[in-house]
Amino acid sequence: MQLIRGIKQLQTISQGCVLTIGNFDGVHTGHDVVINKLAEKGKLLNLPVVVMVFEPQPLEFFLKGNAPARLTRLREKIGHLNQLSVDDLLMVNFNQQFADLDPEYFIKEILVNRLNVKYLVVGDDFHFGKSRRGNFALLQEAGKQFDFQVTDTASYLVKGHRVSSTQIRDALSNGDLVKAKQMLGRDYSICGKVIHGNQLGREIGFPTANIQMLRKNTAIEGVFAVTMTGLNGVEAYGVANVGTRPTVNGGTKVILETHLFDFDQDIYGKQVEVHFKHKIRSEMCFESLDDLKRQIQVDTAQAKTYMQYKNS
Repeated sequence: MQLIRGIKQLQTISQGCVLTIGNFDGVHTGHDVVINKLAEKGKLLNLPVVVMVFEPQPLEFFLKGNAPARLTRLREKIGHLNQLSVDDLLMVNFNQQFADLDPEYFIKEILVNRLNVKYLVVGDDFHFGKSRRGNFALLQEAGKQFDFQVTDTASYLVKGHRVSSTQIRDALSNGDLVKAKQMLGRDYSICGKVIHGNQLGREIGFPTANIQMLRKNTAIEGVFAVTMTGLNGVEAYGVANVGTRPTVNGGTKVILETHLFDFDQDIYGKQVEVHFKHKIRSEMCFESLDDLKRQIQVDTAQAKTYMQYKNS
């Protein structure tokens, strides 16, 4: 998969393409279905499959800190899309200039002249351009004028529930990791680099791998039974806390700390992935570090029981 960083880097696709546009936050099972069907169309027409995403996501641009929490950072999104039948991933810088484009300009100059789109898949509630004037109906009319087909993504159901990034965020917020996994098609996970912390976990007998969280908010909080990958082929078991550590600093910065069972390797600087298996409890504020330590002992025991982990 080729990553195209911005419209200025986009070369005209002379033979044309099949295209889908969206946030693709979480790259869930519904997204998988859309891209697989798009790939079938691309194979039939002998055209490359192009996915257009926005960075930042439009709601992040307009709502700033009040935007919904992301399910995946850009790096994670790229990784998931790379596993699907995508030839080119076009990452559009969503800024005021782009938001102010007339929808007719977006269609003619970008979709037609640059991408030479022949088949387009978008949600039927998709809006774009200045004052959100662009919509599904306008794209259909443009398709007749410029000879490309437009179809909607349609809803994808898992166990009777419509799959969407919003539904997955709600499931994670409620601690329902099973439902989130069904919609994602995999365990919910967070990727990041292991960085140095304040060593408090080591002082109280529970050393932790601190994961750099390059996000303002997160869809998940609390204490969880987890596994960690990215450790030279080893899958490590552990217990993780996602939150602001109210007992220690009571700040607003979200931190992911993972205590790995029977693990003493130096992993500072490694890019790892934490896979969330089961929620043990929500984050709490304790009166003392001794109270915190006792609770971590309980949390660790519960995580080991859930994971059926036994000391080697």
